Amino acid sequence: MLYAIGLNINIPLRERMNKNSIKDKDRLADFTRDPIIFKLSFLALIIGVMSAYIAYALVWLIRVITNLCFFQKLSDQFNSPGGNHLGYFVIAIPVLGGLIIGLMAKFGSEKIRGHGIPEALESILIGESRMAPQVALLKPVSSAISIGTGGPFGAEGPIIMTGGAFGSLFAQLFHLTSAERKTLLVAGAAGGMAAIFATPVAAVLLAVELLLFEWKPRSFIPVAISSITAGMLRIKFFGPGPMFKVLPHGVVGGHEIIMAVIVGLSAGLGSCLLTVLVYGFEDLFKRLPIHWMWWPAIGGLFVGLGGCINPKVMGVGYDVIQGLLNGNLSGMALVSLVVIKALVWAIALGSGTSGGVLAPLLIIGGGLGAIEAHWIHVGDASLWTMISMAAIMGGTMRAPLTAILFTLELTHDYNIMNALVVGCIAAYAVTVLVMRRSILTEKVARRGYHITREYSIDPLEMIRVDEVMDKDVHTVPSTLTVAEFVDLISNQRNGFMKHQGVPIVDENNRLVGMVTREDVMKNYRENPKATVLEIGKKDVVVAYPDELVREALHKMLNHDIGRLPVVGRDDPRRVIGYLGRPSVFMAWMRRIKEEGKRDTIRLFYQ
Repeated sequence: MLYAIGLNINIPLRERMNKNSIKDKDRLADFTRDPIIFKLSFLALIIGVMSAYIAYALVWLIRVITNLCFFQKLSDQFNSPGGNHLGYFVIAIPVLGGLIIGLMAKFGSEKIRGHGIPEALESILIGESRMAPQVALLKPVSSAISIGTGGPFGAEGPIIMTGGAFGSLFAQLFHLTSAERKTLLVAGAAGGMAAIFATPVAAVLLAVELLLFEWKPRSFIPVAISSITAGMLRIKFFGPGPMFKVLPHGVVGGHEIIMAVIVGLSAGLGSCLLTVLVYGFEDLFKRLPIHWMWWPAIGGLFVGLGGCINPKVMGVGYDVIQGLLNGNLSGMALVSLVVIKALVWAIALGSGTSGGVLAPLLIIGGGLGAIEAHWIHVGDASLWTMISMAAIMGGTMRAPLTAILFTLELTHDYNIMNALVVGCIAAYAVTVLVMRRSILTEKVARRGYHITREYSIDPLEMIRVDEVMDKDVHTVPSTLTVAEFVDLISNQRNGFMKHQGVPIVDENNRLVGMVTREDVMKNYRENPKATVLEIGKKDVVVAYPDELVREALHKMLNHDIGRLPVVGRDDPRRVIGYLGRPSVFMAWMRRIKEEGKRDTIRLFYQ
């Protein structure tokens, strides 16, 4: 009888072992290897193409609306809103644009409010990477209206949100998992950014630093494919070469590096101020006794007033960025640009209208660097413009690697890389030490969600089961009755039942089941003469000594159990250990102790 029962138990154990043996070669690999990469990569290729066309459509729509509103002509040629001749009537245009956006958000989707990236973050972390179809349609249209009517925003945030929405919808169409939807959502976002700015590498880094929250080939490879695809198609739509052309600098020296630190530190303080401004104005708008639908129109009023003072603060401002890099602005015109741009951008963004943050940050950062260049006697003005531009972006978004590569790809001026790294890291350090959250995560936090952006290796991925399992494991014979088991527990003989569960073995000391205290207590009064094998679980889920604790934890969670007998791979019925939840916690405690323990230097002499 026991042999027959043991045979029945052995079959599922061996089936599980055979299934696991397929992945034995990958058990301790550097990365998880999953064939789903091929499917996701193919879908990401399609999404990259879609993102490029979406980016082109958005730019085209912004140009058309700009020409209609400010120059009263139907054209898709680029014209800066600052070149209009409307006089004070220009104030009405951003107000009208804000009113339309408020109506679209009220009766269409509230998700179109904001600058795009926080909404993408929220969708990934809280919404299982699902985006509604109306967001994919309304977000680019509302952003085009906002920017086209003079809003001081960039097109990158909306295209990131729109590309992400199309990626999410595409994934939902193929019934993919939440993790796979996230990959395609981020692939769409990266593709959109690459298509707008011709920065495919920076787009991938943006995905890693802000959106993916992991470093896995399953997600990294498809995102890179989408970004590269969109970047290549951008040449067809917008032409080859960098987005902003500059005269290449020579290799920077030690004096420039020292000054880059100072520029980076000032940019970090500027980043903090910009974040405080945006959310300070958002708090002020929340105090208004009117519905939020009207807020974008009020924000548009201040944009129009700012445009009357300095027309260059209106619109996407790519021409202004090029002018800053060329050194075309100086004196009070430069100061006016930085101050008014920062104010109207913060007010408009705080009002909840639709628009991006990258282009405004580049303008504000570039203007700050150009101002500082008057007091810096090494290098030229364009060098400090570029470094401050990157540092403001890296500090405000807390994405220094993205900011470094983004600036290099925008200008193709690779000789200044060292100075860029120093400036961006200095700004990043300031914002991390001074502020708890970035301009992107603050919005998500205000909606009741917390985001941690520190990437680290899960300690459960680094520790094997045999390092934390209890090797002094007690077993019970399959013929033991419930009454006898209770007697053992009550007398605590030989330290028996120190765990919640105990393996059941046959007369040959071979694993045939698992019984817990709960199983015994349920049957003690009604069926005290039953054997532990009759009341226990015969289909036992086991762990192996050479597998990672994380794999064992997944087994516990998937089967809703809190303990696993540890068996040999060569013989899955030979019990060699016991892994319970306390043992898993010990693995975490080891990591905590390692972070807090400080060792002193010990010198040994012979």
